[in-house]
Formats: sequence, structure tokens, C-alpha cells
Amino acid sequence: MNELFPTGWAHYLNGGLLIGAGVSLMFILLGRVVGMSSVFSSSWSFVTQRAFFQQASLVDSRVWRLVCALGLVAGAALWWWLMGPETAASTQVTPLRLGLGGVLVGFGARLSNGCTSGHGICGLSSLSRPSLAAVLLFMVVAIITANVMAYAASAVQGAA
Repeated sequence: MNELFPTGWAHYLNGGLLIGAGVSLMFILLGRVVGMSSVFSSSWSFVTQRAFFQQASLVDSRVWRLVCALGLVAGAALWWWLMGPETAASTQVTPLRLGLGGVLVGFGARLSNGCTSGHGICGLSSLSRPSLAAVLLFMVVAIITANVMAYAASAVQGAA
């Protein structure tokens, strides 16, 4: 178990419960479905006049979606300030690879009408069949990709 969760698993559980509670409360109290790819698209409606971003559903919801996104950032900053480690998190992944990954994820989110978290949290909780198909596809591709990358890394290390 320590191999899978070297820093423990409780914070993942707590984070998942908080996300689920927040999404549920937004839907129960306000009737609003929170999805980050919609936040992304509605935010673009402020800066571009392209027809896709000027759809009524995006323009009419852009203020509350932007406030929601800012709340997520503020909540993460508050958590880091109160509970976070002394040093900032870092990665060995190059900025180019991070940027390429972001572009691919953004393209995939638009292509599948929602991001992984949106389909997984909001879509599955509303019993959406397309979201179930999307989540299953996301998971299969993620598992295959992780295994291919692990195999490639071990092959490179073995050759060296």
C-alpha cells in the first residue's frame, strides 16, 4: 500500500469527499452543474467573440463559473497556507512536456464535451451514460499510457 500512496491516502479521501460535497451542494442548493471545461469555455467568452464561446449557455453562466473557479484557486491557496508543506511541490517533467500535456488534455476535454473530473463527478452522479462511457475510456487510456510509460522507462534504464 505504501508503494501506491507513499504520502498516505487520507488526504486523497478527504479531498474527494470535499469535492463531492461541494459539487452536490451546488446542484442541490442552486441547481448548477460544476464542470471545469465549462468554466474554461465560459471564461473565454469574456475575451473572444468567436461564435462557440458566445453561446447563450456560456455567456449566461460565465460570472458564477468564474467565481467558482476563483474560489477553487483561493481554497487551494488557503489550504496550502494553513496545512501545506514548508517547500513548494516540484516535478521532474519539463515545461514543454507539461504544456503539451495541457494542450492534449484541453483538446480531449473539448472533444468529449467535458473533462475527466466533470464526467467522473458530475456525470456519473447524474447517471449519465455518455459520462460513464467517457470515464471508462479515460481510465482505459490512462492505464495503458501509464503502463507503456513505465515499460519504456524500465527499458531505457535496462539499456543504460
